[in-house]
Amino acid sequence: MQHILEELEKRREQARMGGGEKRIASQHGKGKLTARERIEVLLDEGSFEETDMFVEHRCTDFGMENQRVPGDGVVTGWGTISGRLVYVFSKDFTVFGGSLSGAHAAKIVKLQKMAITNGAPIIGIFDAGGARIQEGVESLAGYADIFLQNVLASGVVPQISVIMGPCAGGDVYSPAMTDFIFMVRDTSYMYVTGPDVVKTVTNEVVTHEDLGGAKVHAQKSGVADGAFDNDLEALTQVRRLIEFLPGSNRDRAPEWESFDDPLRDEPSLDSLVPSNPNKPYDMKELILKVLDEQDFFEISADYAKNIICGFGRLEGKTVGVVANQPQVLAGVLDIDSSKKAARFVRFCDAFNIPILTFVDVPGFMPGTKQEYGGLIKHGAKLLFAYAEATVPKVTVITRKAYGGAYDVMSSKHLRGDVNYAWPTAEIAVMGAKGAVEIIFRAEAKSDPAALAEREAEYKARFANPFVAAQRGFIDDVIMPHGTRRRVVKAFRTLENKQLENPWKKHDNIPL
Repeated sequence: MQHILEELEKRREQARMGGGEKRIASQHGKGKLTARERIEVLLDEGSFEETDMFVEHRCTDFGMENQRVPGDGVVTGWGTISGRLVYVFSKDFTVFGGSLSGAHAAKIVKLQKMAITNGAPIIGIFDAGGARIQEGVESLAGYADIFLQNVLASGVVPQISVIMGPCAGGDVYSPAMTDFIFMVRDTSYMYVTGPDVVKTVTNEVVTHEDLGGAKVHAQKSGVADGAFDNDLEALTQVRRLIEFLPGSNRDRAPEWESFDDPLRDEPSLDSLVPSNPNKPYDMKELILKVLDEQDFFEISADYAKNIICGFGRLEGKTVGVVANQPQVLAGVLDIDSSKKAARFVRFCDAFNIPILTFVDVPGFMPGTKQEYGGLIKHGAKLLFAYAEATVPKVTVITRKAYGGAYDVMSSKHLRGDVNYAWPTAEIAVMGAKGAVEIIFRAEAKSDPAALAEREAEYKARFANPFVAAQRGFIDDVIMPHGTRRRVVKAFRTLENKQLENPWKKHDNIPL
């Protein structure tokens, strides 16, 4: 019996070594952890249970029958993060460059099905060279099998992708269908076709980093939801994100012990909004002062900065936060911010996470660039997302809520449950100056001096929250310093909210 146990341990040790010491050293030389080291950092100590450690590829072409490594370039299994179950796969660049074979894909698909069945998040760590060319169409079939499970898991369990090396070709589409993508600066990149192909087809000369690096996707394309300096920081932030999320769509958002007084006042908020309506202020200050312990996990912080999305807690319970940012483009809604917020709102609704919205929006971005880019359809995505959401929704208007953008930002008309406004709120079709120039166009031409008087009259009549409150579109006008207390109490009343949309196979959001 002893020799059998020794043989098992020998085989296990061989699998754990992946591509061997030389390739492990090469991985470390690039400033990257190995597949197994990444799992150790991500999961609670000693919690990882590996699956399919001894799986090998079945290819016999191009001499591959003589090149078999246990595990076949991906480490799969489950463990815990802060005691809560998660499933994880980590591609091993030291084995065939992490390339995907039929056997490799089958390991991932098995894990995806387990995550769906058992209702737990799945985290994929990518560091791979794409499809295994020696296997041809079988590797392509493997990709499609994974893609199918990504689609079936969408809205059922949270899916998180961490790009920690190359991710190209077919490999990029699995992360693209997951809920969140994190990247590592300088060592990770994503693109459909690499620099060599780009040069051949379009004659453009571009580096890996400029084509698909973390900076590109976190700031320009919006593909990545976060970019971090190294493997350790990225994995630590994934752990933090998981702590805000439920295991599946069958669960409520997790609840953690909080020592922050839920009914505390914040006197500093009474002076947050400047007296000059055109002067910016930092909406993040309001977010931090309302949430428990000023703890806020922002999503896509470097992309579409005119809107803020992220997770926080109230009374220890997760809430999703969406807020216009007056410091960037005056908080206007444009193509990028609409897409960013719409996807976040839909994620929250899919996973039973209540939504808190802070509004200071002057409208939609004007101009040919936005119109040619499809602002109408992209703006409709955010409207659609808020309207279909059935989770508790609390809205606070701090200053401007103009035009269609007022409607879009979780207004009462889109089934906002509790809608508050600060006394500084201005709820109107547009700003006073633009309004009077239209209403009194003829008078403005004959008597320009009268325009200022008309503007003051318009402000007194409409540039306040009371007209909307008179019609029941605002539930109350609240003091800024009491915002946390009022929001907490509002969410308490919505604890057992039940709302169902009409039956449908699925909706048809304006993509």
